[in-house]
Amino acid sequence: MNSIWSIRLVRALFFFLFVFTGMIIALGIEVPGELGFRVPGGLGALIGALAMGLLWLLDMLFARVTLRDFSHATFGLAIGLFCAWLVTRIGIFQLSYFQDSAHGEAIRNVVEILIFASLAFFGVTFALRSDRDQFAFLIPYVRFQRDGAEGEPLLLDTNIIIDGRIPEVVATGFLSGALVVPRFVLDELQRLTESGDAQKVLRGKRGLEMMEKMRSMPKVRLAIHDDLPMGENTQISVDARLVTLARQLNARLLTNDEGLAKVARLREITVLSFNDLTIALQPQINPGDELSLNLTKPGKDKHQAVGYLTDGTMIVVNQAATFVGQTVSVIITSALPTSGGRLIFAELKR
Repeated sequence: MNSIWSIRLVRALFFFLFVFTGMIIALGIEVPGELGFRVPGGLGALIGALAMGLLWLLDMLFARVTLRDFSHATFGLAIGLFCAWLVTRIGIFQLSYFQDSAHGEAIRNVVEILIFASLAFFGVTFALRSDRDQFAFLIPYVRFQRDGAEGEPLLLDTNIIIDGRIPEVVATGFLSGALVVPRFVLDELQRLTESGDAQKVLRGKRGLEMMEKMRSMPKVRLAIHDDLPMGENTQISVDARLVTLARQLNARLLTNDEGLAKVARLREITVLSFNDLTIALQPQINPGDELSLNLTKPGKDKHQAVGYLTDGTMIVVNQAATFVGQTVSVIITSALPTSGGRLIFAELKR
């Protein structure tokens, strides 16, 4: 897991290396002539600093390029250059146009450069747009390991740890990748257990218990990230530090905090939420559907009875007051959205 401080250290070391190298080269250059003089070391240091500044700018432009993208581009470049080499070896430069022309050699060189440049460009672009599995068509019997979003680490926030559903969801196999818990999230759980509020103490203990449970599960890859983003400034909110750390680690963020999820999505971070998953898994009931329903209590009107789906959705059945306590077959007639969810009306199946 790369830290932004290690990147800054590498930049600083190479900056001093370029400056020092520029000074050494400049001091070893002597301008010929009657008034021969040596190039001042300061000029060489300035040139070295400018060269490093250009590399620094390119590094910032390529900040979103990953090692996977670089490997894809390199492989595509090699394929493009190989195809260009094959094209230039099929004898097109033996045509009379190149042989009889007075500038045939120069034209041949220009055409050869264009062929290599064009096929190299298309090789890189095609490779960047391709999935690793597609390389199996070019390299038979070789399969690359899938490394899509499902392999990226999952960064956990405080709320999702306290939620307590992670171990069960991980056991089902729907979540993949290593689970990463920042040190400052553990510190927040510890502060909750030491607070004077009984509810906060209970939440903090539950979060620590979930951490112990996940550590004991053999199929869960749990890691504690100790690096602090944004320096040692502890005044920055936990949410801001989570978003920054997710970008640094190229990780997905697992949270139930809607505010944090919105901020993370604005920063182009992949967000996973159990709330969104629950809503997506709710059964879609439409008018005309038939189902069996256990009627648990009378409805608001005398002729009505009420039953509930497994997700808590309430269904009001007309002309069913005498069937309270029984399981009956009903037909959905309509559904109304309310502030507490959907209110569904049904009729007994005759």
